[in-house]
Amino acid sequence: MISHVQMQEAVLRMVVAVLIGCVVGLDRNLHGKPTGVKTLGLVALGSCLVTMAGSAFVLSGSADNTNAGRVIQGVITGIGFLGAGVIVQHGSERKISGLTTAASIWVTAALGIVCGIGAWEIAAISTVLLLLLLSVGGRIEKALHRRWLSKSPEEQAAIARHEE
Repeated sequence: MISHVQMQEAVLRMVVAVLIGCVVGLDRNLHGKPTGVKTLGLVALGSCLVTMAGSAFVLSGSADNTNAGRVIQGVITGIGFLGAGVIVQHGSERKISGLTTAASIWVTAALGIVCGIGAWEIAAISTVLLLLLLSVGGRIEKALHRRWLSKSPEEQAAIARHEE
C-alpha cells in the first residue's frame, strides 16, 4: 500500500514528466513537426510510469536497481520503434527527414525516466539544454551550411581532405 506522502511524490513525478514532455512537444509543434504536445507528453508520462513501476514504486530509499535497469532498457528499446516511425527518406532526393523529431522522442523518454527516479536537478538542466539545442541548433546548422555552400567545390574538397 502506498502512503499519502508516497502518492504525492508519485503524482509530482508524473506531473513534472508530463509538463516536460509538453514543453518539448510545443517546440516540435511550433516547428511543424509530426509530434507535438500530446505525443511527447504521453512519451514522458509513460516512461515515468514504467520507471516507477520498475522500482516497485519505492519513491525514497533504495529499490531493486536490477528491475529498474531492465525496465529502463525496455523503455529505450521500445521508444526506438516510435522514433523510427517519424523518419522518412525522400526517394531519389536522398534526403532524410524526421531525425530531430525521432531524437526528441528518445530524449523525452529519457526525461520521463529521470522524472520517474526523481532526479529533479538533472531533469531541469536536461530540459533547458534540450530546448536550447532545439531552438538554436537549427540556426547554427543553417549558418554553417550557408558558409560551406559559399565555398567553391575545390575549397570544399580541400576542407574534406583536411578533416579526414
